[in-house]
Amino acid sequence: MNKLSILGTVGVPACYGGFETLVENLLDDVTSNEVPDKKITVYCSSKSYKEQPKHYKNANLRYIPLNANGVQSIPYDIISLIHAAIIKRADNILLLGVSGAICLPLIKAFSSTKIVTNIDGLEWRRSKWGSLTKRFLKFSEKIAVKFSDKVIADNQAIADYVTQEYGVSAEVIAYGGDHALTADIPLSDENYALALCRIEPENNVEMILESFSHTNKPLKFIGNWDNSDFGRRMKAKYQNIKNIDIIAPIYDLSALFEIRKSCSFYVHGHSAGGTNPSLVEMMHFNKTVIAFDCNYNRASTENVASYFSNTEELTHHINVSSDINNAQSMLEIAQRRYTWEIVKQQYFSLFN
Repeated sequence: MNKLSILGTVGVPACYGGFETLVENLLDDVTSNEVPDKKITVYCSSKSYKEQPKHYKNANLRYIPLNANGVQSIPYDIISLIHAAIIKRADNILLLGVSGAICLPLIKAFSSTKIVTNIDGLEWRRSKWGSLTKRFLKFSEKIAVKFSDKVIADNQAIADYVTQEYGVSAEVIAYGGDHALTADIPLSDENYALALCRIEPENNVEMILESFSHTNKPLKFIGNWDNSDFGRRMKAKYQNIKNIDIIAPIYDLSALFEIRKSCSFYVHGHSAGGTNPSLVEMMHFNKTVIAFDCNYNRASTENVASYFSNTEELTHHINVSSDINNAQSMLEIAQRRYTWEIVKQQYFSLFN
């Protein structure tokens, strides 16, 4: 494979985020047969790194003096694209997300670079965005699909959407989750349920909390509670309920490992996006999964998890949780589909 530039993330070493974790693992243990030494370039936000080394693992690093998230993500991605395709003339570009995709017609007009775009989880559908932002993201998605040489969807439900909406076939490549296993897993159950997510309404945070408030089952709920009005409101409302433990975000994988390996079951509330990294990570822990009933989660778990659509259904699942056991099925799917070795091979095969 010739020169590959990876764009659209905060950068590496990985910050907390699905795309950053993807890039981190794409760079791990890459053999000379996959990518010759230092022919990968990763674009990073200089705003996020006090130290800015020129190299990391087997990649070159280039820094853009803008934030990679929020409104600055648009010029951040555009500048990265122009630099990689037109100035440095990369042979291949992996674009993660669609924020800067509006410049792809220009890139394709002046460059022969092969562009592969992961369109992420239909970002324009997320409830946190206003109508103007949603329209922009939908337009960017359309441009990305039209002008990319190959489109990646991280979930079969998103691939189906791309085909139905644009008449284009997308490659389905999910995420690995085996990096979450920082040690051997002794099977244990310390009698608590676990939930882990960004604290946003679309992750059905309130539905989960309300359901557990009607049961005696202990819940450990990890998230960024203090980062939004919604999170602070949920924390204030539920933190004094005796069986609910509101926990600040934990980014250390070893600390997360200890909590994950000892839970009774995992509750996954995400209703938007595609294949969620926290779900595929948890599937490696041989634990029962109770997930919100949407096409993304059903695709990720191959319809063999337990599902809920409202507070009443989740409360019922919690109360009968001792009779629910899909743990072995979750582990089998994870080992078959969600390892970084598999994901890495799928990505690099697109460029070879």
